[in-house]
Amino acid sequence: MDAFGHVNNVAYFRYFETARIALFEKADFADREAASGIGPILAATDCRFRIPLTYPDTVTVASWIEEVQEEQFTMGHAVFSHAHGRVAAEGFGRIVAYDYGRRCKSRLDTELRQRLLKLGRAD
Repeated sequence: MDAFGHVNNVAYFRYFETARIALFEKADFADREAASGIGPILAATDCRFRIPLTYPDTVTVASWIEEVQEEQFTMGHAVFSHAHGRVAAEGFGRIVAYDYGRRCKSRLDTELRQRLLKLGRAD
């Protein structure tokens, strides 16, 4: 909570990060990074606040894959307020394949791109 009685904007980015990491686990990024040295790195993020969240409330956070390219992919995020029964915030993250050993961007292998596409939004 901030001085104005609602959840501070930084918390939404933490919600996004938690959901992003869960999606990375589904895509098996940790094992891939351990084997190749190539993993995800957040290049850009954005949030559109729809309604303020206040205490008490429970939220559900969802993340999905919007678009996959050779070196990067875009994720969508939504924070749903149970108290209000609607989306409180929406956002995106642009994730780049990064070679941590060489310190430069890299390509996503074909199998990983296919896995990511399967994690797209299920409307």
